[in-house]
Amino acid sequence: MNFKLLTRRLSVSPQLGPQDIAAVAAAGFRAIVCNRPDGEGADQPDAAEIQAAAASAGLGFAYVPAVAGALTDANAADMRAALGALPGPVLAYCRSGARAEQLARMAGALDGAGDNFDILIIGGGSAGLATAASILRRRRNVRLAIVEPAEAHYYQPGWTMVGAGIFDSDFTRRDEAAVMPKGAHWIKASAEHFHPEDKQVTLSDGRRVGYGVLIVCPGIKLDWKAIPGVAEAVGHYGVTSNYRYDLAPYTNRLVKQFAGGRALFTQPVMPIKCAGAPQKAMYLSCHRWEKAGVLPRSDVQFHTAGAVLFGVPAYVPALMDYVERYGIHLNFGSKLVEIDGPGRTAIFEQGTGDGVKRVAERFDMIHVVPPQVAPDFIRTSPLAADSGFVEVDETTLRHPRYPNIFGLGDACSASNAKTAAAARKQAPVVAVNALAVLDGGAPVAGYDGYGSCPLTVEAGKIVLAEFGYGGKLLPSFPNWLIDGTRPSRLSWLLKDTILPPVYWHGMLKGREWMVKPQPIAAAEHA
Repeated sequence: MNFKLLTRRLSVSPQLGPQDIAAVAAAGFRAIVCNRPDGEGADQPDAAEIQAAAASAGLGFAYVPAVAGALTDANAADMRAALGALPGPVLAYCRSGARAEQLARMAGALDGAGDNFDILIIGGGSAGLATAASILRRRRNVRLAIVEPAEAHYYQPGWTMVGAGIFDSDFTRRDEAAVMPKGAHWIKASAEHFHPEDKQVTLSDGRRVGYGVLIVCPGIKLDWKAIPGVAEAVGHYGVTSNYRYDLAPYTNRLVKQFAGGRALFTQPVMPIKCAGAPQKAMYLSCHRWEKAGVLPRSDVQFHTAGAVLFGVPAYVPALMDYVERYGIHLNFGSKLVEIDGPGRTAIFEQGTGDGVKRVAERFDMIHVVPPQVAPDFIRTSPLAADSGFVEVDETTLRHPRYPNIFGLGDACSASNAKTAAAARKQAPVVAVNALAVLDGGAPVAGYDGYGSCPLTVEAGKIVLAEFGYGGKLLPSFPNWLIDGTRPSRLSWLLKDTILPPVYWHGMLKGREWMVKPQPIAAAEHA
């Protein structure tokens, strides 16, 4: 059955026949309004036939005939009276559904209907905008809204390059209005509570917004206050981070002014967005110090809470070559737990055979990465998995308990790497599946866990890590062109020159270059 949701209480559809009424009832409607005059078409059933079928199914019925192209105030008054008397939700029909919708509008039934959408997207970051654009390229007339409070949008993969003095910070920022897909309704608020049984979301301004399909992708929370001293020190005392737009230029200044001494780089427990970013900052800094002749009098340390340098073993040998070249001291199982900014001291907890010891390290500069968790309103919601992130099926990205809800990007529970490249691959999958569910069908597209992490090991060379679920290598290019396990100048060209316009003019515009959605079976066997 093909119907269009106008409000939580009212939908419209093309001509119904007696054989359709059982499906109308099964879809949850409690009443039907006929807006098509009898005898308008030769193959059209009389309203009395529909009324009889509706009565048999236990549905209310009203006959409010109106002539297409000649709707009157009297028609609108009759429609208003019928909708006021019938139990909802109501399905109104005519030949195509357009007349019923216009009549509902004239009757005032759509006042405030901007708060009811076919598809509602929570989050206007990379994942949300890309998904919205992919949906709207497939179906221009879908009623779609994006809930996003921020006025600015950022190309976050570029912040590593800002910290390295390669990109200007303004290059990574645009107004949210400038990147909002044409045809999407922008709701400038944040989500606070989910009501999946009612198909509604409560916003920060108190409104409840209804939806047919909900897509949740608000990103990840950077918990700067989780480590005592970090929130107060960052941006001062040589404490910096490329994980914030306003701090990446400070990283560049610190690295440029560094004349030797101790430089610390940290990585917290997983998950974090772009798991390679802490190392990228370190390698690019070391390369600059190497060129400036500062590296020999520098003590560079990498403190990671993890047990390995990188989670996919195929890329570790190339990275270790640079660790040795730059003389970096690796500290595995070393978790940053406190910073004394004025005292320029970092405290780490490190596991030993006898338990955990606390180690104090003085620094001249330190690049910190905050712990990262699911946003609070996701973690405490009925949508959350045990991890706190939006629970999803790893292939279809659909919620296992709420079939009209999808999640993607950094906020979803899938075990893929949390990168912009992953969101670029996920967005078309969710777009296709969301429209299929909106139409009453099942998901048809699958996601193979693809993520990409261009590991900038020096200015001009990148180890292009591309992998899927379980660490399976998923290279985009033939090995003779780019061997992702080795540093490559062509990969640098990709990061430096090609990927930014692909992001702004491809991904955010719904142009699915190299990420066309694949069938579920193909994704599962990728």
